[in-house]
Amino acid sequence: MTMLTPRTPAKLAPPGRSRRERRAAELESRTRLVGERLAAISAGPGVRALQSVDASPSGLTHAEAALRLERHGANVVAQERAPRWYVQLAKAFRNPFIAVLAFLAAVMYWQDPADPGVVILSVMVGISGLLRFWQEYRSGRAADALGQLVTTTCAVQRRADSGSAPTTFEVPMDQVVPGDVVKLAAGDLIPADLRLLTAKDLMISQAALSGESLPVAKADTRAQDPGQRATTDPVEADNLALMGTSVTSGTATGVVVATGGDTYFGSMAGSLVGERPQTNFDTGVRKVSFLLIRFMLVMVPVVFMINGLTKGDWDEAFLFGIAVAVGLTPEMLPMVVSANLARGAVAMAEHKVVVKRLNAIQNLGAMDVLCTDKTGTLTEDRIVLDRYLDVHGNEDGEVLEYGYLNAHFQTGLRNLMDQAVIDRAGEAEEVVVDARFSMVDEIPFDFARRRMSVVLARNTLMGGSGPGEHVMITKGAVEEVLDLCTHMTDRGETVELTEQLRWHVTRIAEDNNRRGLRVLAVATRTVDTPRDAYSVADEDGLTLVGFLAFLDPPKADAARALEALADKGIAVKVVTGDNDLVAARVCSDVGIAVGTVVLGPETDALDDTELRALAARTTVFAKVNPVQKARIVRALQADGHTVGFLGDGINDAAALRDADVGISVDTAVDIAKESADIILLEKDLTVLEQGVLQGRTTFGNTIKYIKMTASSNFGNVFSVLVASAFIPFQPMLAIMLLVQNLVYDIAQLATPWDRMDEEYLCRPRNWDAKGIGRFMVTIGPISSIFDIAMFLIMWHVFAANSEASQSLFQSGWFIEGLLSQTLIVHMIRTRKIPFIQSRASWPVMVMTVLAVLTGLWLPFSPLAPSLGFVALPASYFPWLIGVLLAYCTLTQLVKTWYIRRFGTWL
Repeated sequence: MTMLTPRTPAKLAPPGRSRRERRAAELESRTRLVGERLAAISAGPGVRALQSVDASPSGLTHAEAALRLERHGANVVAQERAPRWYVQLAKAFRNPFIAVLAFLAAVMYWQDPADPGVVILSVMVGISGLLRFWQEYRSGRAADALGQLVTTTCAVQRRADSGSAPTTFEVPMDQVVPGDVVKLAAGDLIPADLRLLTAKDLMISQAALSGESLPVAKADTRAQDPGQRATTDPVEADNLALMGTSVTSGTATGVVVATGGDTYFGSMAGSLVGERPQTNFDTGVRKVSFLLIRFMLVMVPVVFMINGLTKGDWDEAFLFGIAVAVGLTPEMLPMVVSANLARGAVAMAEHKVVVKRLNAIQNLGAMDVLCTDKTGTLTEDRIVLDRYLDVHGNEDGEVLEYGYLNAHFQTGLRNLMDQAVIDRAGEAEEVVVDARFSMVDEIPFDFARRRMSVVLARNTLMGGSGPGEHVMITKGAVEEVLDLCTHMTDRGETVELTEQLRWHVTRIAEDNNRRGLRVLAVATRTVDTPRDAYSVADEDGLTLVGFLAFLDPPKADAARALEALADKGIAVKVVTGDNDLVAARVCSDVGIAVGTVVLGPETDALDDTELRALAARTTVFAKVNPVQKARIVRALQADGHTVGFLGDGINDAAALRDADVGISVDTAVDIAKESADIILLEKDLTVLEQGVLQGRTTFGNTIKYIKMTASSNFGNVFSVLVASAFIPFQPMLAIMLLVQNLVYDIAQLATPWDRMDEEYLCRPRNWDAKGIGRFMVTIGPISSIFDIAMFLIMWHVFAANSEASQSLFQSGWFIEGLLSQTLIVHMIRTRKIPFIQSRASWPVMVMTVLAVLTGLWLPFSPLAPSLGFVALPASYFPWLIGVLLAYCTLTQLVKTWYIRRFGTWL
């Protein structure tokens, strides 16, 4: 029995390449090996396929099946299961900043177990992790609920022993083994990779594997059982039925040649387990986190040394250094990020979008390239009769009428194109037809002929020469029908089909094929000697009537949705398994500039650098297999793009996993939903556009908090550094710093509910650690200017210039620092003039007012003595108002300069 022997990873990719590249190379090699093995089985006769799995046409015995099940294992493919809740909970706390906050809390607890800062930091860490855990856990359960199994059994032919007659049993799909003979009928899922042994009118939907919207005809062996023509793509093999596809019509039997991970489907699924690749969000958060940590590692030791050297109290200097570390760290960052993402997930759920992984929300907002299949996304995922043409390419109702008669009277299971003809003719036609015609006989479709015929009796109302006249109506592939035609109908006249006319009508059909239409020919023959039974031999001497042209029509709103995505800075690239002519036609219809269509096999000859260049300039990829799809996604990412992938088939799973944000739909195959980060409850680009806007709002509010808090904290610490060098006492007690940060951070809990300016939402947004650092060192010191101004005011105007009056100094700076931090939120949250051109949402306004009132109340409250505050004189407040107004004015001026200089703000 032939078994698959995968190559070792060392042979697949050089050791120097990343683990992700090595996994991709392993997947590519394994899928290619499986494809080559299946292609070889397809090329050989059926008897050889049976020999390769040591089986017979009668099927296995029960004992043989049991042994093979033990040897090969269950017929299941690798799937990524949601981790247990406690694993998800632990992962929710895996964040650089959470580690820093936990470290600071531990140091503070070691220094003073009663320190309230320990509780504050612990609560922030706990809420942040629990928020993320609960949202992802709940979304994961919602996504799991979407998975529905259509069937769990299949019909298998087995025997009690080698001498017994075969019997058909329904067995669970996971118990199918190599060598089983499977019986297929309409509606069945293909349980494993099969080599067909018999087939009748078999049509299989391969959309999940290939992306081709129309079912394809499959056949058993040819005469003398020679197998089929050589092909390297098992999906294109006429006599293979692959796991993950389904039967739309007809019947067949086939021998199982591969199960589980050895199937073509299974070779792709193997790459979908284990650690997911790093996305844009993961990389961005890590860079920003370590940027802020580096600032802390530089500033805290400096503050500690200056305080220790100037004040002589190293214990107090250590405590103050820890407080500065807390002050410099945006300790609410994990919590605000989690709250932002959770808020975004709730908002997206209102637009029929299920978010499985919270990080995907920001990736959706950062996405600047969307790769999508065409079927069901750009098109309606149904077949319609687009046109019915005479032999000159003009619309002709007689062609529709004959096509309708053929489809209406056939007794077999109608395929999608037959149904499309019937739908186009309309219900009223059925009553008339039944009154004017009666069925005589039919010659059913088979793969070799690629056509089917019906013979009808028509009366004189149809224009026949006499009552009971029989007419044969044949419909099928253009080449096969034309070979049987000797005449054609030309403007109501029957004329001989000369070679010149044959070339002419062939060109008409080819022109429609080039437009992406599936074309069938319709021909008729009036029978001279009516009889009760007809055969294939009677399909001769036909008269060509015209052509029926079908397509999967573009969605009515697809062009508008694509235009809206383009307006939002998202380039759409179509990556489909369907053929290039159909892909080009659909893309052209919805307004996509097609350019040169690149076929999947062309990408195999390119190295990574060449593929990056090709992917950058190509809009439409066709005839692309799963490995090629994933490679195209990685090439775009390597070129600096944040890539989204929208797909619903088995062939999309690897690309969904590799993309920064994988998007699927609730009707997708299970493996696609498992690989996706986001699931749309409607396969609609309009829904996706709403998700993009929500993603950008979520990211905007997150980056808003980071820039506001980091720059403000940096300014505060810079002020502390100056004060520590020149003032003989602590400019603010450690407990005051913690309280100030707590009040400010609580006020920032409203940030997820803030709105973003429309201009901000118009283009993709990405993490920019360098930009955040530049923002901190540019905007942060502005607050230090006015902090120093307040130092001078408190020192000279209010004589708070000794240790005896340090509480007055500290109280004055506390209020100014808290109010400036809180008010500056409105300056930083928009690039416009705050309150006039752009106003914050009402939750942010309310929290701002509460924070200001709290800051003003604390020095006069009963808590003042325990916190070290004293009441401030009334003459302090005019000075405070003047400092705050000057601060806001200067910040607005610097903001205007900054935007002109660097072209960005948030």
